[in-house]
Amino acid sequence: MAVIQFNLPDLGEGLTEAEIVEWHVSPGDRVVSGQPLVSVETDKAVVEIPSPWSGTVKALNAETGAQIAVGAPLVDLETDQRVDQGQIVGDLGGSKPKGPETAESREVKAPVRKATGHIKAAPAARALAREKGIDLETVTGTGPDGTITRGDVEALTETEMRSGWEPFSSSRKAMARNMAEAGAHVVPATVQDWADVSSWIGGQADVLVRLIRAMAAAVLAEPALNAWFDQDTMARMLHEKVNLGIAVDTETGLYVPVLKNVGAQNPQQIRAELDRLIAAARAQRLGRQDQLGATVSLSDFGPLGGAFASLVIRPPQVAILGAGRVSKKVAWGENGPEPRSCLPLSLTFDHRAVTGGEAARFLNAVLHDLEQPG
Repeated sequence: MAVIQFNLPDLGEGLTEAEIVEWHVSPGDRVVSGQPLVSVETDKAVVEIPSPWSGTVKALNAETGAQIAVGAPLVDLETDQRVDQGQIVGDLGGSKPKGPETAESREVKAPVRKATGHIKAAPAARALAREKGIDLETVTGTGPDGTITRGDVEALTETEMRSGWEPFSSSRKAMARNMAEAGAHVVPATVQDWADVSSWIGGQADVLVRLIRAMAAAVLAEPALNAWFDQDTMARMLHEKVNLGIAVDTETGLYVPVLKNVGAQNPQQIRAELDRLIAAARAQRLGRQDQLGATVSLSDFGPLGGAFASLVIRPPQVAILGAGRVSKKVAWGENGPEPRSCLPLSLTFDHRAVTGGEAARFLNAVLHDLEQPG
């Protein structure tokens, strides 16, 4: 029997770290190869990591909520299986080890000050130092032969953090990156209007489902907004199906799950899938497939407050519709002034790919559908 250290594997797509969402095992548990060990969140998607071997869990090397780098220690397993280190994609060592690392070989050593010259640092430590703007010359390495680990860089970062500041979670980091990308690459313009929804609003009216239906109808009237734009080739792709990204506000940040092919679903099917996606977002259990393929987006921020907004478009999409809080307005009817329930709408579009006329026609089609009874 040997105690083997299993590191966080490479999860693909250039991801360098993940946040521990939930452990599925505890020290002392017996596991089999392929059994889920832990759920981690990377760029808003939750991924289950299976055990590479059968054996007994000896130690968990990260707490729930911790952010760890690819290649960092994840769990120690006692196993009598032959271990192929080449299959452990989380092992980022520069040379092939002579044998599996054991718990005894990982005992904590006293800090060793680096010698001048070449700085020994793990790849994850170098990446974090670049991200935080930390000079590795100022970091004391506690790894073998004074190698700087990610933990060493994190410890220095925490020491230097100003009082009252806290690091972003994985979901908020992803939001920040996405918004920065949108701000750098999109040329936004916004048109706004009021929809008179007096004929159906109130009671058990499902405003979000009606908005989704209206967007599907608007795509039929003006397909140019249900598209992707490629700025490098100056080309666009129009989509036949409407895969609608739905902005969901949660305690941990903004998520945008995707409601697939909404034009082919009835209101009951739309509501059922919405409930599933919203619940998964709030529980941090959205899968990557739940967040891919959006062709246009919707933000129903009215229940939270606000009327109109200038929204952010996530490339390669070219449009997002925002719906604010329903308000009472006075309109001139057949018998004079009368109260009406009006829904404020904001359509933000990428003016590189969408003309003002196309945006206006799309918004008018949304208004027309929303103003129908029932």
